[in-house]
Amino acid sequence: MIGAFDSGHGGLTILRALTARLPDRDFLYFGDHAHAPYGERTSPEIVALTRDAVTLLFDRGCKLVVLACNTAAAVALRTLQQDWLPAYAPDRRILGVLVPTVEAVTGVPWLADATTTRAHTIALFATRRTVASCAYPDEIKKRAPGIRLVQHACVGLATLIEQGATRDELREAVQGHVRELMAELGGRAPDAVMLGCTHYPLVADLFAEALPPGIEIVSQPDIVARSMTEYLARHPQIDTPGRGDIQFLTSGDPASAGHFATTFFGRAATFTRIAG
Repeated sequence: MIGAFDSGHGGLTILRALTARLPDRDFLYFGDHAHAPYGERTSPEIVALTRDAVTLLFDRGCKLVVLACNTAAAVALRTLQQDWLPAYAPDRRILGVLVPTVEAVTGVPWLADATTTRAHTIALFATRRTVASCAYPDEIKKRAPGIRLVQHACVGLATLIEQGATRDELREAVQGHVRELMAELGGRAPDAVMLGCTHYPLVADLFAEALPPGIEIVSQPDIVARSMTEYLARHPQIDTPGRGDIQFLTSGDPASAGHFATTFFGRAATFTRIAG
């Protein structure tokens, strides 16, 4: 199986794209709803919770786990890959959503030499912890030093989406965040916008509505799914076709998790609560 993990429902937007592109693979999704949202937690908490989630998925047979959560990927991924995985499960792999997003926005493959050919201003809308980690500006600078990245923390937006806020409430929140970003840029529009939270694809139309017309909006699900397909082709030893089975786990209330799953995943999902 391929594992997918998020602190809540946002990772289901990634899972939706993954299952569409890889319909014959088996997936196991874990939403740590009991501890969501991660975006307001400390770095040590995020690392510990992410490690526990990955352990859970490995123990249930996943050879590969995708951190379908920008906060977990930005804060915990490198620590887990370098300091924990080699000793705990050297034959397993952990990937995140950050790398394929950076590749897409810079136009530079991860293993290529850095380039200065692109000189754009890109805006990143993300959670407070993703912004504070500086993971996106650090990695973009390595790939394309000519790009100027302006980050904006959309405090509370993921929670509003997670809690099923009305479209008017979400529109007001998105418009407020866009106004703050535009003020920071002195009214000059960015060349592109990255939505650095897996909840935000659900309100991508509201960002497009609030932003000046013609701005490219980089959203993650299709980018991550395409990158995963390419990764599996390069690593056939961890790619085992299955029957297209999808299982859903939660640390919270299964009924509540299942209620919102249709919005994020596009169809009904039945969650099972894990013990502990």
